[in-house]
Amino acid sequence: MNDQKTDNNKSSFNINANNANKYDVIVIGSGMTGGWSAKEFTEVGFKTLMLERGRNVEHIRDYTTANMEPWTDPQGMVVDPKELEGRPVFANKGGKNKATNHLFVKDDEHPYIQKKPFAWVRGYQVGGKSLMWARMVQRWSDLDFEANARDGHGIDWPIRYKDIAPWYSYVEKFIGVINRMNAVIEKKTHRRKKKVRHFLSLLTP
Repeated sequence: MNDQKTDNNKSSFNINANNANKYDVIVIGSGMTGGWSAKEFTEVGFKTLMLERGRNVEHIRDYTTANMEPWTDPQGMVVDPKELEGRPVFANKGGKNKATNHLFVKDDEHPYIQKKPFAWVRGYQVGGKSLMWARMVQRWSDLDFEANARDGHGIDWPIRYKDIAPWYSYVEKFIGVINRMNAVIEKKTHRRKKKVRHFLSLLTP
C-alpha cells in the first residue's frame, strides 16, 4: 500500500508546473483597457494571463436586460429609490436604469476613501464597465487636442488628432461603435478645401 501511494504521488506531480505557469504578460482587470490590452497581446503571440476580481459574464446569455424597453417595464426602467440606498456614488450617476443597474457595485459593500470629491463608478465582472455603455463614442477633434495650447493652460499635448485618427478607426471597426465622422468639430483642413475646389471645378464650364 505504501509503495502504491508513493507511485500515485509521483505520477500526479507535475514537473513542468513552473513552465506551464509562466506568462509573457499579466493583465489585471478585464475592462476596456485590460480587455483590449489582452486582445492585442494574444494576437501577436504573447502568452497572456488575465486576472479579474469579478464574476464571469457569458456573452449574450447573461445580457438579460440588454433589450428591455421602457414601455415593457412598470417603472419605465427607472431604478427603484430603495435600491439606491447605501449607493451614494451610483445614485448621483446620470443615465442609470434597470438595464445596467445590476452591473454596478454597491457602494456600501465596496467603500473607498475620498480625499477629494471623486466619483468612482465601478463594475466587477468580466468586461468591467465596457458592459455599461451605449456603444456611441464621439471622437475628440483638433480643438480638443490643442485646447491647452490655445487656452494657455497646462502643458500642450505632444499628439494631435491626426496621430490618433487611424487608431480611432481601428478600434471602432472592431468593437462596432456608432460614430458620426461628420460630428467631429475641427477647423477647415487642406483636405476639405481640396474637395471644395474639386467640386467647384466640376461646375465650371
